[in-house]
Amino acid sequence: MNYFSWGKNWQFSLAVTVLLISGITALRAQVPAGPNRPPAVPEGYVITPMGYFHPSCVQELAEGDILREDEKAIEHKDGSFDSIPDCAFPHYTPAGEEVPLDGEGTEDGAGTEPPLIVHDYIELATMKKDTSYYGELRANWIVPPAPTSHDGQTIFFFPGLEDYRNNHTTILQPVLGWNATPAYKNVWSLASWNCCVAHTIQHSPFIPTATGHNIFGQMFLACKPGSRHCGAFTVNTVDSTTGKSTELKRTSSFGLTFNWAFAGALEVYNVSQCSDYPSNSNGSTQFFYLGLFDQYLHPVTQGWVDWKRWHGLTPQCNYGISGGFKGGLPYITLSY
Repeated sequence: MNYFSWGKNWQFSLAVTVLLISGITALRAQVPAGPNRPPAVPEGYVITPMGYFHPSCVQELAEGDILREDEKAIEHKDGSFDSIPDCAFPHYTPAGEEVPLDGEGTEDGAGTEPPLIVHDYIELATMKKDTSYYGELRANWIVPPAPTSHDGQTIFFFPGLEDYRNNHTTILQPVLGWNATPAYKNVWSLASWNCCVAHTIQHSPFIPTATGHNIFGQMFLACKPGSRHCGAFTVNTVDSTTGKSTELKRTSSFGLTFNWAFAGALEVYNVSQCSDYPSNSNGSTQFFYLGLFDQYLHPVTQGWVDWKRWHGLTPQCNYGISGGFKGGLPYITLSY
Protein backbone atom coordinates (compact mmCIF):
# COMPACT_ATOMS: atom_id res chain seq x y z
CA MET A 1 0.00 0.00 0.00
CA ASN A 2 1.34 3.42 -0.92
CA TYR A 3 0.71 5.49 2.17
CA PHE A 4 1.56 8.81 0.58
CA SER A 5 -0.41 10.51 -2.17
CA TRP A 6 1.40 13.41 -3.75
CA GLY A 7 -0.03 16.89 -4.04
CA LYS A 8 0.83 20.11 -5.85
CA ASN A 9 4.02 22.08 -5.74
CA TRP A 10 3.73 25.64 -4.51
CA GLN A 11 6.03 28.61 -4.82
CA PHE A 12 6.40 31.45 -2.38
CA SER A 13 8.87 33.99 -1.12
CA LEU A 14 10.45 33.22 2.22
CA ALA A 15 9.44 35.82 4.79
CA VAL A 16 12.15 37.01 7.13
CA THR A 17 12.00 38.18 10.71
CA VAL A 18 12.89 37.38 14.27
CA LEU A 19 11.44 35.54 17.19
CA LEU A 20 7.99 34.70 18.49
CA ILE A 21 5.51 35.82 20.84
CA SER A 22 3.68 36.14 24.02
CA GLY A 23 0.37 37.06 25.37
CA ILE A 24 -1.32 39.89 27.12
CA THR A 25 -0.40 38.22 30.40
CA ALA A 26 3.31 37.92 29.53
CA LEU A 27 4.58 41.08 27.90
CA ARG A 28 8.18 40.09 28.47
CA ALA A 29 7.79 37.43 25.76
CA GLN A 30 6.62 39.84 23.09
CA VAL A 31 9.34 40.73 20.61
CA PRO A 32 8.89 43.10 17.65
CA ALA A 33 9.27 41.51 14.26
CA GLY A 34 12.24 43.79 13.60
CA PRO A 35 13.68 45.56 10.57
CA ASN A 36 13.75 42.45 8.33
CA ARG A 37 9.99 41.95 8.44
CA PRO A 38 8.06 42.10 5.13
CA PRO A 39 7.39 45.72 4.07
CA ALA A 40 3.63 45.52 4.68
CA VAL A 41 4.01 44.41 8.31
CA PRO A 42 3.92 47.40 10.68
CA GLU A 43 6.62 48.05 13.23
CA GLY A 44 6.04 46.41 16.61
CA TYR A 45 4.33 43.23 15.38
CA VAL A 46 5.43 39.82 16.71
CA ILE A 47 5.94 36.40 15.13
CA THR A 48 3.61 33.47 15.86
CA PRO A 49 3.17 30.05 14.19
CA MET A 50 0.33 31.73 12.26
CA GLY A 51 2.17 34.79 10.97
CA TYR A 52 2.57 38.35 12.28
CA PHE A 53 0.23 39.71 14.97
CA HIS A 54 -0.06 42.93 16.90
CA PRO A 55 1.09 42.10 20.47
CA SER A 56 -2.22 43.27 21.95
CA CYS A 57 -3.90 40.46 20.03
CA VAL A 58 -1.78 37.62 21.48
CA GLN A 59 -2.81 36.09 24.80
CA GLU A 60 -0.95 33.59 26.96
CA LEU A 61 -3.41 31.59 29.03
CA ALA A 62 -2.41 30.55 32.52
CA GLU A 63 -2.50 26.92 33.63
CA GLY A 64 -6.13 26.02 34.25
CA ASP A 65 -7.56 28.78 32.04
CA ILE A 66 -10.27 27.66 29.63
CA LEU A 67 -11.25 29.34 26.38
CA ARG A 68 -15.01 28.90 26.75
CA GLU A 69 -16.94 26.85 24.26
CA ASP A 70 -18.25 29.01 21.42
CA GLU A 71 -17.86 32.14 23.54
CA LYS A 72 -15.29 34.87 23.29
CA ALA A 73 -14.39 34.57 26.97
CA ILE A 74 -11.66 33.06 29.14
CA GLU A 75 -12.66 31.26 32.32
CA HIS A 76 -9.93 31.39 34.96
CA LYS A 77 -9.13 28.74 37.52
CA ASP A 78 -10.68 30.87 40.29
CA GLY A 79 -13.99 31.01 38.41
CA SER A 80 -13.63 34.58 37.14
CA PHE A 81 -13.99 35.51 33.48
CA ASP A 82 -12.30 37.83 31.00
CA SER A 83 -13.81 38.70 27.65
CA ILE A 84 -11.80 38.41 24.45
CA PRO A 85 -12.19 41.73 22.66
CA ASP A 86 -12.03 41.85 18.90
CA CYS A 87 -8.52 42.67 17.79
CA ALA A 88 -8.25 46.20 16.42
CA PHE A 89 -5.35 45.33 14.12
CA PRO A 90 -5.15 43.08 11.05
CA HIS A 91 -2.66 40.24 11.09
CA TYR A 92 -0.31 39.16 8.30
CA THR A 93 0.78 35.88 6.81
CA PRO A 94 4.49 35.01 7.12
CA ALA A 95 4.94 36.41 3.60
CA GLY A 96 3.48 39.73 4.73
CA GLU A 97 0.03 39.36 3.13
CA GLU A 98 -2.58 41.25 5.14
CA VAL A 99 -5.55 39.34 6.54
CA PRO A 100 -8.18 42.11 6.79
CA LEU A 101 -10.21 42.53 9.96
CA ASP A 102 -13.34 41.67 8.02
CA GLY A 103 -11.62 38.85 6.12
CA GLU A 104 -13.10 35.39 6.28
CA GLY A 105 -11.94 32.06 4.93
CA THR A 106 -13.27 31.05 1.55
CA GLU A 107 -14.18 27.69 0.21
CA ASP A 108 -11.38 26.11 -1.73
CA GLY A 109 -13.32 24.81 -4.69
CA ALA A 110 -12.28 21.24 -5.38
CA GLY A 111 -10.49 21.07 -2.06
CA THR A 112 -6.96 21.20 -3.48
CA GLU A 113 -5.81 24.64 -2.30
CA PRO A 114 -4.19 25.18 1.08
CA PRO A 115 -5.67 27.92 3.30
CA LEU A 116 -3.98 31.29 3.55
CA ILE A 117 -2.95 30.50 7.09
CA VAL A 118 -0.36 28.05 5.72
CA HIS A 119 0.72 29.77 2.54
CA ASP A 120 4.22 30.06 3.92
CA TYR A 121 4.80 26.67 5.40
CA ILE A 122 7.74 25.02 3.66
CA GLU A 123 6.37 21.49 3.77
CA LEU A 124 3.42 19.70 5.34
CA ALA A 125 1.23 16.62 4.97
CA THR A 126 -2.55 16.95 5.09
CA MET A 127 -5.83 15.02 4.97
CA LYS A 128 -9.40 16.26 4.56
CA LYS A 129 -12.70 14.79 5.69
CA ASP A 130 -15.59 15.59 3.37
CA THR A 131 -18.27 14.93 5.98
CA SER A 132 -18.34 15.44 9.74
CA TYR A 133 -15.04 16.12 11.50
CA TYR A 134 -11.93 14.64 13.07
CA GLY A 135 -12.31 13.92 16.78
CA GLU A 136 -8.64 13.34 17.54
CA LEU A 137 -5.18 13.65 16.03
CA ARG A 138 -2.04 12.47 17.80
CA ALA A 139 1.60 12.44 16.78
CA ASN A 140 5.05 11.78 18.20
CA TRP A 141 8.32 13.36 17.13
CA ILE A 142 11.85 13.74 18.46
CA VAL A 143 13.35 17.14 19.27
CA PRO A 144 16.15 17.59 16.72
CA PRO A 145 19.62 18.99 17.45
CA ALA A 146 20.17 22.73 17.64
CA PRO A 147 21.11 24.51 14.42
CA THR A 148 24.82 25.18 13.97
CA SER A 149 24.15 28.74 12.78
CA HIS A 150 22.32 31.42 14.73
CA ASP A 151 20.73 34.06 12.50
CA GLY A 152 17.78 34.85 14.75
CA GLN A 153 15.79 32.19 12.92
CA THR A 154 12.51 30.82 14.23
CA ILE A 155 11.56 27.25 13.36
CA PHE A 156 8.26 25.53 14.12
CA PHE A 157 7.30 21.83 13.89
CA PHE A 158 3.71 20.74 14.58
CA PRO A 159 0.65 18.69 13.65
CA GLY A 160 -2.69 20.50 13.58
CA LEU A 161 -6.45 20.56 13.01
CA GLU A 162 -8.39 23.17 11.04
CA ASP A 163 -11.71 23.84 9.28
CA TYR A 164 -10.77 24.04 5.61
CA ARG A 165 -13.94 25.88 4.60
CA ASN A 166 -13.31 28.65 7.14
CA ASN A 167 -9.62 28.90 6.60
CA HIS A 168 -8.82 32.24 8.23
CA THR A 169 -10.45 31.37 11.48
CA THR A 170 -9.00 28.75 13.83
CA ILE A 171 -6.24 26.16 13.83
CA LEU A 172 -5.32 23.98 16.81
CA GLN A 173 -1.61 23.15 17.15
CA PRO A 174 0.76 21.49 19.61
CA VAL A 175 4.00 23.26 18.62
CA LEU A 176 7.73 22.65 19.02
CA GLY A 177 9.61 25.88 18.38
CA TRP A 178 13.23 27.00 18.12
CA ASN A 179 13.54 30.62 19.29
CA ALA A 180 9.81 30.48 19.92
CA THR A 181 10.00 32.97 22.80
CA PRO A 182 12.70 35.28 24.18
CA ALA A 183 12.44 33.40 27.46
CA TYR A 184 14.09 30.46 25.67
CA LYS A 185 16.40 32.08 23.14
CA ASN A 186 18.31 29.55 21.02
CA VAL A 187 16.44 26.83 22.90
CA TRP A 188 13.67 24.42 21.89
CA SER A 189 10.35 25.00 23.67
CA LEU A 190 6.75 23.77 23.58
CA ALA A 191 3.32 25.43 23.65
CA SER A 192 -0.26 24.65 22.57
CA TRP A 193 -2.05 27.15 20.30
CA ASN A 194 -5.54 28.20 19.17
CA CYS A 195 -5.77 30.85 16.45
CA CYS A 196 -7.40 33.21 15.20
CA VAL A 197 -11.05 34.06 16.00
CA ALA A 198 -11.56 37.84 16.16
CA HIS A 199 -7.93 38.09 14.92
CA THR A 200 -6.80 37.07 18.38
CA ILE A 201 -4.50 34.16 19.22
CA GLN A 202 -4.17 32.18 22.45
CA HIS A 203 -1.40 29.88 23.61
CA SER A 204 -0.53 27.90 26.72
CA PRO A 205 2.57 28.68 28.81
CA PHE A 206 5.89 27.89 27.14
CA ILE A 207 7.97 25.07 28.62
CA PRO A 208 11.55 24.22 27.61
CA THR A 209 12.56 20.94 26.04
CA ALA A 210 15.84 19.55 24.69
CA THR A 211 17.40 17.63 21.83
CA GLY A 212 16.53 13.94 21.84
CA HIS A 213 13.36 14.31 23.91
CA ASN A 214 10.23 12.56 22.66
CA ILE A 215 7.33 14.95 22.05
CA PHE A 216 3.71 13.86 22.03
CA GLY A 217 1.13 16.23 20.55
CA GLN A 218 -2.58 15.59 20.80
CA MET A 219 -5.81 17.38 19.88
CA PHE A 220 -9.03 15.65 20.96
CA LEU A 221 -12.67 16.50 21.36
CA ALA A 222 -13.96 17.65 24.74
CA CYS A 223 -17.55 16.61 24.11
CA LYS A 224 -19.49 13.37 23.79
CA PRO A 225 -18.07 11.27 20.93
CA GLY A 226 -20.42 11.28 17.97
CA SER A 227 -21.85 14.73 18.71
CA ARG A 228 -22.99 16.50 15.56
CA HIS A 229 -20.97 19.50 16.63
CA CYS A 230 -18.20 19.67 19.21
CA GLY A 231 -17.82 23.03 20.94
CA ALA A 232 -14.39 22.44 22.47
CA PHE A 233 -11.15 20.53 22.01
CA THR A 234 -8.16 19.98 24.26
CA VAL A 235 -4.71 20.65 22.82
CA ASN A 236 -1.90 19.04 24.77
CA THR A 237 1.84 19.22 24.08
CA VAL A 238 3.87 16.77 26.17
CA ASP A 239 7.58 16.24 26.68
CA SER A 240 7.31 12.49 27.21
CA THR A 241 10.94 12.32 28.33
CA THR A 242 10.41 14.62 31.31
CA GLY A 243 6.66 14.13 31.79
CA LYS A 244 6.03 17.88 31.61
CA SER A 245 3.21 19.24 29.48
CA THR A 246 1.53 22.48 28.45
CA GLU A 247 -2.16 22.39 27.62
CA LEU A 248 -5.09 24.36 26.30
CA LYS A 249 -7.90 22.62 28.14
CA ARG A 250 -11.34 22.50 26.52
CA THR A 251 -10.41 25.36 24.21
CA SER A 252 -13.28 26.63 22.09
CA SER A 253 -13.84 25.46 18.53
CA PHE A 254 -15.77 28.71 17.93
CA GLY A 255 -18.45 26.80 16.04
CA LEU A 256 -16.01 25.37 13.49
CA THR A 257 -15.71 21.85 12.12
CA PHE A 258 -12.18 20.46 12.24
CA ASN A 259 -12.23 18.50 9.01
CA TRP A 260 -8.64 19.19 7.92
CA ALA A 261 -5.72 17.46 9.62
CA PHE A 262 -1.97 18.14 9.38
CA ALA A 263 0.24 15.17 10.24
CA GLY A 264 3.28 17.39 10.43
CA ALA A 265 4.40 20.80 9.21
CA LEU A 266 7.60 22.84 9.02
CA GLU A 267 7.33 26.63 9.18
CA VAL A 268 10.32 28.97 9.40
CA TYR A 269 11.26 32.63 9.69
CA ASN A 270 14.57 34.32 8.99
CA VAL A 271 16.39 31.27 7.58
CA SER A 272 19.31 32.55 5.50
CA GLN A 273 21.47 29.41 5.18
CA CYS A 274 20.91 25.67 5.40
CA SER A 275 22.84 25.48 8.68
CA ASP A 276 20.01 27.51 10.24
CA TYR A 277 18.07 24.23 10.26
CA PRO A 278 18.61 21.52 12.92
CA SER A 279 22.02 19.91 12.55
CA ASN A 280 21.03 16.22 12.71
CA SER A 281 23.01 14.04 10.32
CA ASN A 282 19.94 12.87 8.37
CA GLY A 283 18.59 16.43 8.09
CA SER A 284 14.98 15.52 8.83
CA THR A 285 12.24 15.33 11.45
CA GLN A 286 9.78 12.45 11.52
CA PHE A 287 6.23 12.51 12.87
CA PHE A 288 5.46 8.91 13.82
CA TYR A 289 2.84 6.72 15.48
CA LEU A 290 0.28 8.97 13.84
CA GLY A 291 -3.27 8.44 15.07
CA LEU A 292 -6.30 10.01 13.37
CA PHE A 293 -9.87 9.42 14.52
CA ASP A 294 -13.37 10.47 13.45
CA GLN A 295 -15.98 12.18 15.62
CA TYR A 296 -16.87 8.80 17.16
CA LEU A 297 -13.17 8.28 17.96
CA HIS A 298 -12.97 5.43 15.46
CA PRO A 299 -9.63 5.15 13.62
CA VAL A 300 -9.53 6.78 10.18
CA THR A 301 -7.61 5.21 7.28
CA GLN A 302 -4.75 7.62 6.69
CA GLY A 303 -3.72 8.83 3.24
CA TRP A 304 -1.68 11.98 3.67
CA VAL A 305 -1.21 14.45 0.81
CA ASP A 306 2.02 16.40 0.74
CA TRP A 307 2.35 20.12 0.07
CA LYS A 308 5.78 20.88 -1.36
CA ARG A 309 6.31 24.56 -0.75
CA TRP A 310 10.07 24.97 -1.05
CA HIS A 311 10.44 25.62 -4.79
CA GLY A 312 11.90 29.03 -5.51
CA LEU A 313 13.15 29.51 -1.95
CA THR A 314 16.54 30.82 -0.96
CA PRO A 315 18.37 28.96 0.42
CA GLN A 316 17.61 25.72 -1.38
CA CYS A 317 18.30 22.96 1.14
CA ASN A 318 17.62 19.23 1.20
CA TYR A 319 13.83 19.65 1.26
CA GLY A 320 11.59 16.64 0.83
CA ILE A 321 8.61 14.70 2.20
CA SER A 322 8.29 10.94 2.48
CA GLY A 323 6.12 8.49 4.37
CA GLY A 324 5.66 4.90 5.42
CA PHE A 325 4.72 2.72 8.38
CA LYS A 326 6.38 2.22 11.74
CA GLY A 327 5.02 -0.17 14.36
CA GLY A 328 1.96 -0.64 12.16
CA LEU A 329 1.16 3.08 12.19
CA PRO A 330 1.90 5.72 9.55
CA TYR A 331 4.73 8.24 9.74
CA ILE A 332 5.78 11.20 7.64
CA THR A 333 9.30 12.58 7.35
CA LEU A 334 10.08 16.23 6.63
CA SER A 335 13.58 16.78 5.24
CA TYR A 336 15.52 20.03 5.22
